[in-house]
Parts: sequence; C-alpha cells; structure tokens
Amino acid sequence: MIRHIVMWKFRPGTEKEQEQFFAGLRGLQGVVPQLLKSEVAVNVGPGNYDAVLVSDFENLEALEIYKNDPRHKAVSALCKSIREDRVAVDYEF
Repeated sequence: MIRHIVMWKFRPGTEKEQEQFFAGLRGLQGVVPQLLKSEVAVNVGPGNYDAVLVSDFENLEALEIYKNDPRHKAVSALCKSIREDRVAVDYEF
C-alpha cells in the first residue's frame, strides 16, 4: 500500500477557490477507483502549511493512474492557480 501526503500553502484572498478545491478533492473519493481512501483537512494552528491531503493507493501504479485521471487533473489545475507552495511524500505502509 502507498500513502500519498500533500500539503499546500495558498495565496491570500483565495479562500473561495480553496473551498472549491477541497470540495473537488473530496469528490474524487468513490469516483476514481484507484483512490482507496482520502482525507482533506485544513490547518487550525498558526503558521505551517494551510491544508493537507492524506490518501491511500494499492501501489505506485495506482497512484500514477490517479494523478493522470482527467477528474484529478481538473482539481489539480485549480490548486495550481491558487497555491504558493506544495510539498508531498509517498511511502509504503
């Protein structure tokens, strides 16, 4: 199993777009078959990154299929238009 964790910092003034992005990410669960489980959360503490995605996949191939799915690409495009920074890690568990 692969756990895929992504964190973002967003540009100020993009709160409406952030909500659309989070809703889009949550909407992929149960739609993209390779996405076994996912959680989207917003940071409640000061500083650090603004939000995180934790998602699980059967293997790295399934993760790549998910990343290239047109539904994920549409959500990702919105994120790219509003983010300042992104970090990610994938690990086996």
